[in-house]
Amino acid sequence: MLCIAPSNLPAVMALFFNKDQYDFGPVSSADDIGIESRDLRKEASQNFFWETLRLVRDVFLIIVTFILFGVFFVQPVVVDGSSMLPQLRDGERLLVNKFIYYDIKSVSFGHLERGDVIVFWYPEDPSKSYVKRLIAFPGETVEIKDGKVLINDVELIEPYISENHNSSRFRPFPRTSVKAHTYFVMGDNRDNSADSRTWGFVPEKYVYGRAFFRYWRPQDVGFVRHADYPDMPPPIDDMRAEDLER
Repeated sequence: MLCIAPSNLPAVMALFFNKDQYDFGPVSSADDIGIESRDLRKEASQNFFWETLRLVRDVFLIIVTFILFGVFFVQPVVVDGSSMLPQLRDGERLLVNKFIYYDIKSVSFGHLERGDVIVFWYPEDPSKSYVKRLIAFPGETVEIKDGKVLINDVELIEPYISENHNSSRFRPFPRTSVKAHTYFVMGDNRDNSADSRTWGFVPEKYVYGRAFFRYWRPQDVGFVRHADYPDMPPPIDDMRAEDLER
């Protein structure tokens, strides 16, 4: 039995509590050197602040991106009226491609083509917007006779026209040349459409987009059909149209 004299007790206790002198198994007193005290509440508060700041930044960037996207590339519009039946109905929502404003000839979505459904400011009241189909380009002649549309004396085959909305077989329109920097447009519902037959050509600068996608109503969601005219020669450019006017 180990006996410790009372006079030696303080020295023994000092040795026992000296962490630099005693290690217990795999746990060493030196392991405590790197331990630091942390205030978890304070850290949580700081993390919340920075995460909130990052969230505000991201939301701001998203809003700015959408604004720039809407100003330069895509814009939503609402169809008002029945002039584009049967393809477009009153109250439907469309997305409009604004790339065409920059007239980029190298890509199909960067310029206008015959048969496009376009959105433009109404020439007689630019505070209003109209949706119509592009029929004829500057320098071309357009005529409506016996229910047929003739472009440069060539019949325009229009598969999107419905007999249910064109019982009158189109009112006649005399042979007319489209002026430079303007377009001839008509609604698909020829019986009930105020268009170039009534108020004339659409100035090029008034066209601000081409409808390409319908996102409302749900049952009709999808791309807006573009018309193709394989037998129709391509339109002439505005410079040649100016020369023809002279």
